[in-house]
Amino acid sequence: MDHPDPHQLLDAALEQAQKSLAEGGIPIGSVLATADGEIVARGHNRRVQDGDTTAHAETVCIKAAGRRRDWHTLTLVSTLSPCAMCTGTAILHRIPRVIIGEHTTFMGREDWMQQESVEIEVLHDQRCIDLMTKFIADRPDLWNEDIGVPPEAG
Repeated sequence: MDHPDPHQLLDAALEQAQKSLAEGGIPIGSVLATADGEIVARGHNRRVQDGDTTAHAETVCIKAAGRRRDWHTLTLVSTLSPCAMCTGTAILHRIPRVIIGEHTTFMGREDWMQQESVEIEVLHDQRCIDLMTKFIADRPDLWNEDIGVPPEAG
């Protein structure tokens, strides 16, 4: 099966991450694409902006895609390894392929995706690593809130 260029798709997801950061949010972005590379939805983390703990980049992106019957043919792209909630959403929709910008700063539930036979490609993109490393250093309180670490444990 042919796949779209993962680096071009990651560029689009990274634009979404930068958008979230510019809005005062957490810099994680996501896109959803067809097998021929057409982006059908975009999303970025909106937890801070919307006061919604479920508004992670991937869930926002999937929600933006609306009602579809072709989930099983799409590729989900995220600048950061998807957490348990976002992984579960991708698995629920039977999305067969996930491209990840990086998992150095945070390792999500890639193990769960592998158990469900999701094709995973980690790009180890330095821009994504640098973006999250700086954000976590600058805003550890907000980062810990996003990933569910209690304040006293952070």
